[in-house]
Amino acid sequence: MDRRSVIRHAGIAGVLAAGVAPAVHAQAAIRWRLASSFPKSVDALFGTAEAFAAHMKAMSGGKFEISVHAPGELMPPLGVVDGVQQGTVEMGHTAPYYYFGKNECFALGTAIPFGLNSRQMTAWMYDGNGMKLMREFYAKYNIVSFPAGNTGSQMGGWFRKEIKSLADVKGLKMRIGGFGGKVLERLGAVPQNIPGGEIYQALEKGTIDAAEWIAPYDDQKLGFNKVAPYYYYPGWWEGSAQADFFINTKAYEALSPEYKAMVETAASSAHVLMQARYDARNPAALKQLVGAGTKLRAFSRDVMNEAFKQSMALYSELSGKNEDWKKIYADYSKFRADQNLWFRFTEGTFDRFMQEQKL
Repeated sequence: MDRRSVIRHAGIAGVLAAGVAPAVHAQAAIRWRLASSFPKSVDALFGTAEAFAAHMKAMSGGKFEISVHAPGELMPPLGVVDGVQQGTVEMGHTAPYYYFGKNECFALGTAIPFGLNSRQMTAWMYDGNGMKLMREFYAKYNIVSFPAGNTGSQMGGWFRKEIKSLADVKGLKMRIGGFGGKVLERLGAVPQNIPGGEIYQALEKGTIDAAEWIAPYDDQKLGFNKVAPYYYYPGWWEGSAQADFFINTKAYEALSPEYKAMVETAASSAHVLMQARYDARNPAALKQLVGAGTKLRAFSRDVMNEAFKQSMALYSELSGKNEDWKKIYADYSKFRADQNLWFRFTEGTFDRFMQEQKL
């Protein structure tokens, strides 16, 4: 029976008395599973998927339920792309750059060294060509993507000793996730891929010399300051870091237009929420870390300059051998240039002035 028939026989008051709008009332019940790459202890990240699921349940009147699973419950943390692609789960919440080994273009979905900041990344995704280009790429993996949060600019990590110049980077064994390790390697460092839960022990034992994670709110909970006193900034390899919801194409296409609209709305809400949580919680955590003896240090200009030079060289090389990268990065880099010209006169100038004041 279609909606008009329902209304004709029962009357609009009877339909609304059921407690849901007619369009939602007509939808079939949906049960999905979501695999997260992020442990429950990293609540700003894992909680973003939980918020998405809660929004979907509320908007659907309880008809669309999504169970959220931590790494290891359904699959390993880095098994999300394979799980979604193969339809093992309907969707996942992950950082695309974890999978740059499949294709370097995955990194463009999260962060590349000296890339877009979080405001710029959101602009590229929602009003530039970012979402269109990335979805065309992800379609090769049977995936439909939605931006699903951003950490904002990250810190440069924890170091057992000071990094005073580029020479101190040579031979440095550093745990670093994602794409940034490719540039650090060009600087002479030795990138290490170590799961978050094993970083503390590796730093404590001296197996590694340094490690980056996210930012003060998360780093403080993992206790890195107890075994590596120097906290460097900025995380030039992650001027922002976007997470995504990856949805199996077949599962997504099976949804009604109303449910698809709910997914889009819930994902946008979750995207805003993650950034807000990090912006709100990082300042207090940083104050507490410094109060406990953490030594803040800025990367020297020679480290920053050489890292930038090597990053641009890497992107040029990739454009010469990866057609997917060439297509997406051409748009990304033009957008980045225009955004930084604009921010130079507005956000950047205003921020610098305010940060110089005694507030």
